[in-house]
Amino acid sequence: MTFYEMEMIPSLSTQESFIVPIQDTQEARSILGLGDEFLDLFEKSFKVHVVLRSGGLEILGSPEDIQNSALVFEKLLELFRSGNAIGLHDVKYTIRMVKEKQDFDLHASIAESIPVFSKRGLIRPKTPGQRRYVAAIKQYDLVFGIGPAGTGKTYLAMAMAVSALKGGQISRIILTRPAVEAGERLGFLPGDMAAKVDPYLRPLNDALYDMIPVETMQTFMERGIIEVAPLAFMRGRTLNNSFVVLDEAQNCTIEQMKMFLTRLGFDSRAVVTGDVTQIDLPPSTPSGLVDVQSVLSGVPGIKFVSFTKEDVVRHELVQLIIEAYEQQRASRK
Repeated sequence: MTFYEMEMIPSLSTQESFIVPIQDTQEARSILGLGDEFLDLFEKSFKVHVVLRSGGLEILGSPEDIQNSALVFEKLLELFRSGNAIGLHDVKYTIRMVKEKQDFDLHASIAESIPVFSKRGLIRPKTPGQRRYVAAIKQYDLVFGIGPAGTGKTYLAMAMAVSALKGGQISRIILTRPAVEAGERLGFLPGDMAAKVDPYLRPLNDALYDMIPVETMQTFMERGIIEVAPLAFMRGRTLNNSFVVLDEAQNCTIEQMKMFLTRLGFDSRAVVTGDVTQIDLPPSTPSGLVDVQSVLSGVPGIKFVSFTKEDVVRHELVQLIIEAYEQQRASRK
């Protein structure tokens, strides 16, 4: 059913209703989505019925559901009227924040946009935690982003690195991560060294190709402007005028973390990301990411940013999965 057909549906006398004023059909399309792709989401999330009337969007349902869905529509209309396109994530995030009665500001995420385009458009932080993270990277030379999977820690750090490179603030980008995953070690993998480390570094390459054209990316890597390498390759180096991102840092040992942090040279910045609930080191080996939080706590020029499940921007099931594991850990204590 299209939103043009909806106007023919009469109001249901057994339900209360409220009309959200809209200016034209372009605004209706923006918040209902092309082909009404957002409409089912609104109606299922709040158990309401939405009808396009000549004066606006009529919402039918219980008083609480009407109030919540009207707030979602108003937030999205504000975003659209300020000149921004509305995406599926904006709709899902706004619905989630309203249902959880969280205070949020969609305009604040627009203000913190990163001047880098992905295949999905301009990259911008989408949650309060992501906004704090981007603001910290702009202000501090060393930032730690710690939190669950799907919160955009690595992707946003890489976007900030690409932005700094484009702006001439640094001359090269170095992306690295420890080659330790689920008990495997490099020596047991087939092929030469390049083939052995490729599976560990591929997620970083995939994110870069989402932000930089293939031809440009290949040129940058050939010239050493962008380097993607295992953490072990950082030993003995001094990284000047660079933006360095250490990913999956929960799998660094204490010695590796110290080695990495002491590689920073003049005019360099670093972002360290990780999830302390997904440590793949042997049980007897302490995580450098866990250790560094106490070692560097309070050191000037360093910022720790914590993410929560509310900052997850992947499939909505990811947040539910994280909640389930948190509940299981709590029950074991």
